[in-house]
Amino acid sequence: MSVRIIGVAKELPEYSRETKDIIPLVSEWLSDKDERFRRKIIKIFESAGVDKRYSIMSPEDVFTCTSFGQRNDIYVRESKKLGSKVLKTALENADWNAESLDYIITVSCTGIMIPSLDAYLINELQLKKDITRLPVTEMGCAAGISGMIYAFNFLKSNPGKRAAVVAVESPTATFQLEDYSMANMVSAAIFGDGAACVLLSSEEESEGPQVIGEEMYHFYDATNLMGFHLEDSGLRMILDPAVPETISNHFPDIIHPFLSKHNSSIEKVDHLIFHPGGKKIVQTVSDLFGTLGKDINDTREVLRLYGNMSSVTVLYVLKRFMDKEIPKGEQGLMLSFGPGFSAQRILIEW
Repeated sequence: MSVRIIGVAKELPEYSRETKDIIPLVSEWLSDKDERFRRKIIKIFESAGVDKRYSIMSPEDVFTCTSFGQRNDIYVRESKKLGSKVLKTALENADWNAESLDYIITVSCTGIMIPSLDAYLINELQLKKDITRLPVTEMGCAAGISGMIYAFNFLKSNPGKRAAVVAVESPTATFQLEDYSMANMVSAAIFGDGAACVLLSSEEESEGPQVIGEEMYHFYDATNLMGFHLEDSGLRMILDPAVPETISNHFPDIIHPFLSKHNSSIEKVDHLIFHPGGKKIVQTVSDLFGTLGKDINDTREVLRLYGNMSSVTVLYVLKRFMDKEIPKGEQGLMLSFGPGFSAQRILIEW
């Protein structure tokens, strides 16, 4: 019995701007700051490797001081819209009926909703009443793959079933106007909003790349590297500059034992489906994979086109590969990093 990825759909919010059009807003926001500091921040935006980003709010509203409650209300409203649209699109593309889903996992970390998004999707799409649901929160950028790992483990224990992983993120809703730390500046420069849905199946007749194996890797004593701190003004970004170095130091332990466990190796992996956490992390991983004769060009392109959409982003990279004509037998390695600190991995084969 195998578990296969049936399809990936994506959905973007209505607002978008190229980075060059955001620079004047950044400059105005920092108008009362030291000129040297202002030039440094603008340089961060210009060199972030992000040409365009999408948002649930207009760029002007992003730079308007609103309360945590107001921003979260927008997050809740738009998450319902994006989640519903992307799930409907994925189901239509796969020619699946909504009531045929057995398992739904929703993924998000950039706002607070109780009930979680999956409850609203059950009502909106009239999913069956006995569907199993799981909201995945507080796992940040790693959660797109985390959701797929949970779906895989459900499906491999239940033949003939179907699962959907719906990821919706709005990092712009967490932007802090009064926070002038480098973590807030860097996150503002690289993050954007978006949604994605992955369908998986354990049905015998299903077609698509097979999930060969999955695994998480947890770094000890590294909870300080990445996350959010909840304050009166909202979710304040925590992003330690040591993240790229930490990834580099653990890289051999993250990659090689996992592939070996599934009778594979980096030499056998044809496609790298890596989450674009940011320019520095992308470059770090690119250098590491480059020494092994591999590239992450699709990852870099997704960052350029959309920015880092937290858990959603790696699923956009996956979609690029799902849209390609890939020969049977070739393998792909999915990889993402997130708060914890942790790495999530999935090995797939066409």
